[in-house]
Amino acid sequence: MSQAKEGDTVRMHYSGSLPDGTKFDSSEGRDPLEFTLGSGQIIPGLDSAVTGMEVGESKQVTVGPAEGYGDRDPSRIQAVPRDQIPEHIPTDPGTQLQMQTPEGQTLPVVIAEANDSEVTLDANHPLAGQKLTFDVELVEIV
Repeated sequence: MSQAKEGDTVRMHYSGSLPDGTKFDSSEGRDPLEFTLGSGQIIPGLDSAVTGMEVGESKQVTVGPAEGYGDRDPSRIQAVPRDQIPEHIPTDPGTQLQMQTPEGQTLPVVIAEANDSEVTLDANHPLAGQKLTFDVELVEIV
């Protein structure tokens, strides 16, 4: 049987969980995830874990922040004066918003904190700084 290698388009089922067992994503009930190995379409740690697998093979892999979504970056957290946030925008902690950079790019942020004077926005990926565990099954090499 052939092994998945860089440049191959593969399909896999997966389930991702945090150290406390909380599942954050899964292909359960959906079509397998399809991507090209080595193309940067998925996080590096998962990409390298699938490389070398054979169709039908399953494994569990743990991915640290450096091979996942990176470390949390304090420079991506910013307090904004509350009066700069339009009144119709909710400011409850945990609310996900999209902002636009001066260059016109869309940037997803989460409201980390809010008080009467300021709103703290966090642009880190929600899984940044986390150790992630994936159960993967290589379904097909296309």
